[in-house]
Amino acid sequence: MTQARLDDLLRQLAPQVLGAVIRRFGDFSAAEDAVQEALLAAALHWPAEGVPASPRAWLIQAAGHRMTDQIRSDQARRRREQAAAREPAAAEVTDRDDTLKLLFMCCHPALTTPSAIALTLRAVGGLTTAEIASAFLVPEATMAQRISRAKQRIKSSGVPFGMPAPADWARRLRAVLHVLYLVFNEGYTSTAGQHLHRPELSGEAIRLARMVHQLLPADGEVAGLLALMLLTDARRPARVGPGGELIPLAEQDRTCWDQRLIAEGTAVLTQGLATGVVGEYQVQAMIAALHDEAARVEDTDWAQILALYGLLERMTGNPMVTLNRAIAAAMVTGPAAGLQLLEQLGGPLAGHYRLAAVRAHLYEMAGDTQAALAHYRAAAARTTSIPEQQYLSTRAARLQR
Repeated sequence: MTQARLDDLLRQLAPQVLGAVIRRFGDFSAAEDAVQEALLAAALHWPAEGVPASPRAWLIQAAGHRMTDQIRSDQARRRREQAAAREPAAAEVTDRDDTLKLLFMCCHPALTTPSAIALTLRAVGGLTTAEIASAFLVPEATMAQRISRAKQRIKSSGVPFGMPAPADWARRLRAVLHVLYLVFNEGYTSTAGQHLHRPELSGEAIRLARMVHQLLPADGEVAGLLALMLLTDARRPARVGPGGELIPLAEQDRTCWDQRLIAEGTAVLTQGLATGVVGEYQVQAMIAALHDEAARVEDTDWAQILALYGLLERMTGNPMVTLNRAIAAAMVTGPAAGLQLLEQLGGPLAGHYRLAAVRAHLYEMAGDTQAALAHYRAAAARTTSIPEQQYLSTRAARLQR
């Protein structure tokens, strides 16, 4: 087995092993340390000795032994002779996949969204603390503290390792999907920094969404989220020019779009819609599919996209959806209609660079060069993404010629 394949295998098994060890011993932080040592031992021994017949069982046993040793050490240090004599039974090894339970635990409502994202990427995604810190442009020590506090909060909450009660299921699944959605968005369009994309984040979000979809194949919204990611990520190869510059959707070379991802995303979406219950991720995936189906920008079915954004707006009340609906309205009936819709966003999105950027685009469509120039400059000054800043500044410079 090559080193790359071994790394992939260990990364795939890590959340399953961690889930099994947490289920047996109940201590998130100690279990994570034990699993990391088991993974390290595997990385050292398997290349020379060969991969065992059941690598998952091997890792669970190794981590279980490490947890047992740690428990005995702690008991001895605390002078609990009687408890120390009762060594925990060996960790149960079954074919059960605890990844979904681990995801639910990491996305517990008691955690803030940033903490849930960080813990999910660490425990389920297998990213190192340094990788997560780099992705979100914070010092490694800061991210380590955030992850540590999240694990401590879970421990102090007394939340058992397992699936939520039926009454809490929908809310907890929604939290899981929301975290994966945010991770994907940050990877597809970084909010700050030199690069437009962070493929390690968007790729990890897709991997985890695939995992959830495999475990819950009949859930329409899980299918909708995975389809949305696939259909959106299919356009990534055409979004960046040779110099790293942003290329907007209307100017992309559509022959560069990943047709394999489009086909897969369309199939997943179709399967999800067959459930008969349509949710917000499915609607977003339907919009993404309409864009992907258009061989030329002129072929885009903007009328249907406008109708879907109207439905999505009623479902979510999200001002960002209204912002996108304004763009669709401008494409269907003209820029005046889009600008009128933007008037209601002055409060919720006041000062947001995307509101200024859309206003600039619509004013440019309407032929109001001075207004467009002012809003492009305002948007460029507000964004913390270097590629988006350069794109907006370039648009403004073109209007001055």
